[in-house]
Amino acid sequence: MVKEDFLLAARGVAKKYGSVIALRSADLSVGSGEIHALLGANGAGKSTLVKILSSVIASDTGAIEVHGEATNLRTPSDSIAAGIATVFQDPALIRDLTLEQNLRISGLDKADVEPWLVRMNLGHIDFDLQVADVPLAVLRLLDLARALAHDPQLLMLDEITAALTTDQASYVFEVMREWKDRGRSVLFISHRLGEVLEMCDRATILRNGADVAHLDLRGVDEGQLVTAMLGAELIEEFAEGPVEEVDSTRAVDVLEDRDVVLEAKGLYLRDKVNGVSFQLRSGEILGLTALEGQGQDELFQVLSGDHRPTAGELLVDGERLNARSPYDAIRRGLVLVPADRQKALLPQRSVRENLSTPLYARAGRWFTIASDEVERVDRAVERLDIDIRAGSQAQRLSGGNQQKVTIGRWLASGFDTLLCFDPTRGIDIQTKAQIYDLLREVAATGASVLLYTSELREIPLVCDRALVMYAGRIVHEQDAATATEETLLTAAHGLQEASA
Repeated sequence: MVKEDFLLAARGVAKKYGSVIALRSADLSVGSGEIHALLGANGAGKSTLVKILSSVIASDTGAIEVHGEATNLRTPSDSIAAGIATVFQDPALIRDLTLEQNLRISGLDKADVEPWLVRMNLGHIDFDLQVADVPLAVLRLLDLARALAHDPQLLMLDEITAALTTDQASYVFEVMREWKDRGRSVLFISHRLGEVLEMCDRATILRNGADVAHLDLRGVDEGQLVTAMLGAELIEEFAEGPVEEVDSTRAVDVLEDRDVVLEAKGLYLRDKVNGVSFQLRSGEILGLTALEGQGQDELFQVLSGDHRPTAGELLVDGERLNARSPYDAIRRGLVLVPADRQKALLPQRSVRENLSTPLYARAGRWFTIASDEVERVDRAVERLDIDIRAGSQAQRLSGGNQQKVTIGRWLASGFDTLLCFDPTRGIDIQTKAQIYDLLREVAATGASVLLYTSELREIPLVCDRALVMYAGRIVHEQDAATATEETLLTAAHGLQEASA
């Protein structure tokens, strides 16, 4: 491919935040009519490069060319005018405004995005809803519709599929193929390497802030991508397959002898949760999966104390929990790691302050903790290998390190039951492996985990039992060791019911 065929080319792009190097020197070239993958571990610089290309932040050095011409993109409007539209890793929406108000801010109205939303089966969306009240997956697709409304030459997608079910991701892939067929281009970031190999033509791989490989993906397998992303020295420790599955000594019949620490009895919440019942035992990792919108979000809201059930009861260690707020659940040892890490972080506070947040509430003080609590925070940083070089503000961390902070805060403060809602969404295989190990360690201490995951392969890798929700009900249960993507997906579509 010759230079003039490049729709976009970035040369020697670098960015520092104080002493922290976000991008050392990155080169990227995206051809016309190409779907190009941008890959790398968390913290490699992918999102920083995308923000520079979108003119959200300015690079320190480097040059950017569009259609072979040097350009100076200063604002997001400049990038859009140059034919570049972006769906960022986190929704670019103001949470306290309605969906319609957010559209107006970006110079669009409902008529601009509705045709795309209809194609994504979201024609029914209520634009008067506040962003905070809309599921994350819907926000991601709305962001996509908003980007498409600008009719860009280059569509940049930063981890859009991480929050989507298989059915919803298919809409994204349909758009990507259409853009390629029209001679336009897509820059695609995903930690789901199967998606990359299926959809992309070439890949640029970043490691430690620099490009280390430019690959034609024909004939390339996941193992080769992992090697390029992590470096050969880390492959044996962190490669995704094979991953050691749950120890056979943790079979379901063994766990049945342990105490029930959390029990749901006929839980209802409006028309979203319809008579959910299950038991979670001491030292158990109970997996839950479902397609989008089957009541899993609302179930976790009830379990974490964010909403009170309209019927049914929740028992913690055999005693009824009448939680009026999440604080009531936390006091009973029931803590939540949400999918949207922005809901769990104080983005402008330091990493250590974020890790210490539950300790402040307990002690009735703000940003002041005792020496022994400082040690617990330090142990959480060390255990999760949290990169605190940009620790003055949590918002400067990579997505994977932000997720580690949301989990680490509970390691520092203590808990009995960990409610994890898609904790590995949008993070790299190295960080996933660390979280898998951590959940097993948590279970080994006698604490319990309820793990919702949108990645079906995580169920047999991490869990002891598997539950599937459909239409607000538990429709399927089985030993996680025997669960396959086929059986789980069949149940998730409501095509197979088993006695729970």
